Amino acid sequence: METLNVALKNCHGIRELQATFDFGDCSAAAVYAPNGTMKTSFARTFRDLSDGTETKDHMFPERETSRSVTDETGGEIDSSDVVVVLSYDEEVGPTEETSTLLVNAALRKEYEGLQVDLLNARDELVVALTAQAGTKQDVVSAVSQVFMHDADKFFDALVRVSYEVEQMEDARFADLPYDILFNDNVDAILRSPALQSELEQYVTRLNELLDESAFFNRASFSFYNAAKVTKSLGDNGFFAANHSLLLHGEESPRAVNSAADLTALIAEEKKRITADDALRKKLDAVEKALQKNVDTRKFFDFVAGRVDLLSELANVSTFQQDVWKSYFKTHQELFDRVVTCFKETEARRKEIEQQAAAESTQWEKVIKIFNERFFVPFRLSAENKYRVMLGQETMLKLIFEFEEGGDSTSVERDDLLAVLSTGEKKALYILNVLFEMEARKAAGRETLFIIDDLADSFDYKNKYAIIQYLKEMAEHADFKLILLTHNFDFFRTLLSRGVVSYKRCFMAQKGESRVVLDQAAHVKNPFIHGFKKNFFSDGMQRVASIPFARNILEYTKGDDDPDYLRLTSLLHWKQDSSSITNADLDRIFNGTFHGQGDASWGSPGESVIDLVLAQADLALAAPEGVNFEHKIVLSIATRILAEQYMVTELADPPFTDGITANQAYALLRAFRSRGLGTAEAIETLDGVVLMTPENIHVNSFMYEPIIDMSDVALRQLYSRVKSLYS
Repeated sequence: METLNVALKNCHGIRELQATFDFGDCSAAAVYAPNGTMKTSFARTFRDLSDGTETKDHMFPERETSRSVTDETGGEIDSSDVVVVLSYDEEVGPTEETSTLLVNAALRKEYEGLQVDLLNARDELVVALTAQAGTKQDVVSAVSQVFMHDADKFFDALVRVSYEVEQMEDARFADLPYDILFNDNVDAILRSPALQSELEQYVTRLNELLDESAFFNRASFSFYNAAKVTKSLGDNGFFAANHSLLLHGEESPRAVNSAADLTALIAEEKKRITADDALRKKLDAVEKALQKNVDTRKFFDFVAGRVDLLSELANVSTFQQDVWKSYFKTHQELFDRVVTCFKETEARRKEIEQQAAAESTQWEKVIKIFNERFFVPFRLSAENKYRVMLGQETMLKLIFEFEEGGDSTSVERDDLLAVLSTGEKKALYILNVLFEMEARKAAGRETLFIIDDLADSFDYKNKYAIIQYLKEMAEHADFKLILLTHNFDFFRTLLSRGVVSYKRCFMAQKGESRVVLDQAAHVKNPFIHGFKKNFFSDGMQRVASIPFARNILEYTKGDDDPDYLRLTSLLHWKQDSSSITNADLDRIFNGTFHGQGDASWGSPGESVIDLVLAQADLALAAPEGVNFEHKIVLSIATRILAEQYMVTELADPPFTDGITANQAYALLRAFRSRGLGTAEAIETLDGVVLMTPENIHVNSFMYEPIIDMSDVALRQLYSRVKSLYS
């Protein structure tokens, strides 16, 4: 992008703007825009472009809006190549995009390559486990929590139980519906002391009955063992081969000749135990405790048909782990594949993670820039940079170490914002800007930055740190910058520090129908670099030099110096105002500023006041623009005419000649108190007293107010004052 062509109409309050920014030999341009001119509207318009949204005029939505932003080929600028940096946004932080870009790409690629087979194996296992358990829960998180008490330790959990799963003879609990047995509502009650007490009593009575049973033994032949034996004998044709069992426990051994006989015997014995009045009462107590909500009632309805599970609930955590192990056992081939893949890549993964943890990335560069250049009461570090580098997390987490009085403490971002000053908060915002810029550098993509008063309200140390960084940005081959500001000192510093060249400095002025961007003038001392050189050749700059010269005389000779008083008579209407000639002004100027030789104005005998009024009339017809000297001339002429009018109307020389300070105000007060003039005239004179002084009492060190103001209001005021004479 060598050239940026901007054509806006009815965009966020900009009625019309056409401007071209030539980046051919300089990558940055600066626009000084007084408040209310176009700065924020311009930034918002480009934010719309960046976001891919249409621009509107929110105050006048019925107006037709057009927005054209093209390069030197006439092609529209890609929205992804535009970044708008607003003056301050407390909510902004590192984004997922910047976090992804600011990584060691080679390291991340290798790590992701190692993960491909492992993640594929994991996903297959998760699908199988989800179906087996009939669960809607996140299997990866659930397994991690059950075995490792951490939501992100799935592989570690599998490795931890892999030997136990291998040694299991069967998957005893593989058919259990996980979500019915294990959910938050059930878990809260199962782990309560009250239910655990009821379960303990139930299990104690059950064990007593098992110990009294003729056939069952709680240690080696439980309900589950009996059912397992029956199934195994039947599946293996034991009874079909005319074999029989001899069961001991009664007075004499009982022969069992078929699977049906064994099943009936087991059912009879189970019924005898479960029908026990004392055991039934304990089960009723458990049921009562579980009638709290839909989930717990579903749970009881299920275990009521599987009373063999109740003894397992005496230790819920162990039971939950055993259920998962049964699921694993059912899908052992998939389970083993995940464990093997994890173990095979674990060594290299750990090496990469260690390397990533020690890696110095652009994050460190950004944080180092911030910590070293900006003056704030905290220091920064990145807590999870290696996890973001490896794709394990998407967002960078910053650690803030607050420092005060030799002590330091870690604080959260929101807590930090609560104690920082506005300037310090803005410095923190700069960090986010640095991340975006460094991310763009890493991506190697051409980017247009629209930067809106980034250093506004900063102390000078941080302001100069920002300016230095902007200078480095402007020197980057892929970056183009448009810097917007309403701070004239910042604008001037951008030029003096070499961020922008003089011909890339623009001043915005808002006219009645459009905003105009003019080549900047008078960025540096306007009197020394312009007016003084043109004093004898340019009428507008000659008149505008009068307050500057008077200011110098006040500093060097005092306010009782005759030449100081003579120049005062060119800024206020005095007895001698009309008699001061251009020759008088030349003599004062040459006496104050040495080295002028015998230079003189072409019409030495003419009245300076006549020159002032003639130049003011020229200013009325000047095109829209910064018009710095025009504003000074219009202000001088307006006040001279207004004071002359009031002096004439008052017709009280002793009073008017005796005014020594604030003459315009003193005249107006007397004018009003004596009932002179129309209401319209007094309103006009009020405007003169209010508007003109700051534009006249201007010096070489503080002239921003006059640049800030449009000359439209001054032109109107001058015309109104002239009409007082008609």
